[in-house]
Amino acid sequence: MGGRYRREDVARAAGVKVRNLRYYQERGLLPPPRREGRIAWYSDDHLTRLRLISDLLGRGYTVNGIAELLSAWEDGGGLSQLLGLEREMTRDWVQEEPVTLTRAALRELFGPTATAADTRRAAALGYVTVDGDLVTYPSRRLLEATLALVRQGVPLAEILDAGEFVQAQAAALADRFVGLFRRHVIGVEGLEPLSATQLQHVTAAVKALRPVAGEVVATEFARAMARRVDAEVAELLRTEQ
Repeated sequence: MGGRYRREDVARAAGVKVRNLRYYQERGLLPPPRREGRIAWYSDDHLTRLRLISDLLGRGYTVNGIAELLSAWEDGGGLSQLLGLEREMTRDWVQEEPVTLTRAALRELFGPTATAADTRRAAALGYVTVDGDLVTYPSRRLLEATLALVRQGVPLAEILDAGEFVQAQAAALADRFVGLFRRHVIGVEGLEPLSATQLQHVTAAVKALRPVAGEVVATEFARAMARRVDAEVAELLRTEQ
C-alpha cells in the first residue's frame, strides 16, 4: 500500500516549505491531494514529484521551465517513468539502523579516552547528530565497527582520521561511477530528450547497477587488504629471524 501523508508531513519529507505546496498546485506542477472530509492526503507520487521539482530548481530551472518540462513528459507519456526513475535514484542506497545514546552511555561505551572534541568532530563528519544530551549514530554498523577498533586500543581520534580519509575516497569513487552512468546509460544530453521507453530502460539500469558499485568496491578493498596483510606478515617474520 502506498504512503499517505498530511500536508506538513509530505512537505517535511520532501524538504520544502508547506506554503510551497499550494503554490506548486496553482502553477500546475503538483496535482491536488485526495481529500477525506477536511483532511488532505498526499501520496508517494506527490512526494516524488516534490523531490523532482526541488532537484530541478536546484539545477537552475525556473518554475515555468519545470511546468513546461513536466507537461512535455506528460504529453509524451513519460512522466510516470520519470517519477519512477526519480524514486529509484533517490531511495536509500543502504538500509541503516540508527542508534541513540545519552552522553553518559556514550562515555561508558568508549571510555575516558573519548573527548567532547571527538564528538564534535564526529558530528562534523556526519557520523553522529547531537541533540542536547542525546547523540544519534545514523549507522549501527559504523558504531559497532568504531567500538571494535576502540576496544583493540585504537584511539578514537585516529579512527576519525581514517574515517575522514575513507569519506574522501568514497566520494571520489561515487563521482567516478556516477560519471560512467551519466555518460553511458543516461547520455550527455540528460533526461529531457528521453522517451518513456528510454526512461524505463534507465530506471531498470539504475536498479540493476545499484548493488554493483558496492560489490566492486568491497571486492577490491578485500583484495587490497589481503595483499597488504600478506606483505605485513612477511615483514614481521623477517624481523623475527
